[in-house]
Amino acid sequence: MTETNPMHEDKDRELVALCRKGDIDAFEILVRNYQKKMFNMAFRITGSMEDASEVVQDAFVSAYRNLKRFEERSQFSTWIYAITVNTARNRLTQARTRSRHETDSLDDPSSAGEDMKKFEPASGEPSALDLLSRKEQQLKVQECLNRLDHDFREVIVLRDVQGFSYDEISAILSIAAGTVKSRIFRARESVKECLKKMLGDW
Repeated sequence: MTETNPMHEDKDRELVALCRKGDIDAFEILVRNYQKKMFNMAFRITGSMEDASEVVQDAFVSAYRNLKRFEERSQFSTWIYAITVNTARNRLTQARTRSRHETDSLDDPSSAGEDMKKFEPASGEPSALDLLSRKEQQLKVQECLNRLDHDFREVIVLRDVQGFSYDEISAILSIAAGTVKSRIFRARESVKECLKKMLGDW
C-alpha cells in the first residue's frame, strides 16, 4: 500500500541525486509523486484543508532545503512522510496557541465539516442518501480524530487511513514498534468510544 518496491526506491534515489545537482524538474517529479498522499495525511492529522495545504507546502520546502542532509540509509518516502507528520504536529501546536486568544476554536467541528465537504467529491454511483450517510460518518470520524492527542492521532492516521505497516510507522515517527502498536490500540479504543457517544452502537 506504500511506496516500498525496489524500482520506486531506485527512481527516488535517482531523482534525489539530480535534485542535489540543482535539477528543479527532478524535484517537481518528487512533488507530483508524493503530494497527494502527503496532503491526505496532513488533512487527517490537522482536520483542516487550509492547514493541510500549508503543511504540504512547508514540508516540501523543508525537504528541498535539507536534501543534502538526507541519509539514504532510509527511503525517501519515509523521510518525506516524517517531515510531513512533524510539520503537521507543529501546525497543530500553533493552532492551539492561537485558539487560546480567539473566541472561536480552530478545531470547531463545523469548520472541519466544511473542509470535509470540499475534500470529498460526490460520486455518481451511490444514491444521495448513501452519500449523505457516508459523509456524516466521515465527519464524525474526523471529529473523533481531532479530539485525540497528536501522538495517538498520528499513529491511527498512518495505520488505519494511510495503510502504513508498523515498521514503516516506527521509522516515520522514530519510535519503537511496540510503542506504535500500543498507541494504535489506545487510539482505536478512544475513537470507538467517541463514535459510540455520537452514533450509538456504531
